[in-house]
Amino acid sequence: MCILLIIPIVMVISYSFYDNVIINKNPVFVGLKNYATVLTDPTFLVAIKNTLLFVLISIVAHFLIGMLFAMLLNTRYLGITAKGIFRVIYALPWMFTASVIAIVWRMMLNPNGVLNFLMMNAGIISEKVEWLASRDVALSAVTVINIWSGYPFYMISILAGLQGISMDLYEASALDGANAVQTFFRITIPQLKPILVSLLMLDFVWTLQQFALIWMTTGGGPVNATETISTYIYKQGFSKYQYSMASAGAVILLIICTIIGIFYVRQQKAGD
Repeated sequence: MCILLIIPIVMVISYSFYDNVIINKNPVFVGLKNYATVLTDPTFLVAIKNTLLFVLISIVAHFLIGMLFAMLLNTRYLGITAKGIFRVIYALPWMFTASVIAIVWRMMLNPNGVLNFLMMNAGIISEKVEWLASRDVALSAVTVINIWSGYPFYMISILAGLQGISMDLYEASALDGANAVQTFFRITIPQLKPILVSLLMLDFVWTLQQFALIWMTTGGGPVNATETISTYIYKQGFSKYQYSMASAGAVILLIICTIIGIFYVRQQKAGD
């Protein structure tokens, strides 16, 4: 299993140091030229900017929504039946594959779709919006889709963490006169810290590598408005057949994910 993982990685790394290895029968070693070309490519720079916005906004929204819903499901004011119903509803987005999510949202965000219909009837917009075809809103629309599909992972993980916090801590906090906000930041957050750090690191890597959702909704368009590192790599390899460029981009992405992975492993060991 390890060999099946290592061999492709080694091959991609080696491809990144040659010219177009797949097409060229006698590839020439070019050193770091492919990396320099990728890092100075205007499209790649746009992809980096879009990726950072996509990742950071998604992670923050995942955390906030996941925390909110987890605390709602953990409250004593909801009965067992109500908690069960809401738990299923809130976790629903996580049950669908990326292809299903993409199809559903493309239908909803279609100019003649339900979102435009509702917003026009509510007087929020005066004309139909091309949510996935407009350079101004396409990235925001894709980010919203990713947020909707990803927050249940946070919710379920945080809910499990909340249920593991001893009630004695909250009772002691109440006796000391702490209000709800103070209790949240002095008891809840510190107790959830190991879980939250792990969630943030994993989500960063997963969102950074997000491809299917973007490709099946916008394909990186319009005019690179939703181009990310993942879609850039795919286009270089399978649209332009620049496999060396694609390999260089993939190695850059691998390095970023490896750095985050190292921090994650260290955090896990520190937690143990």
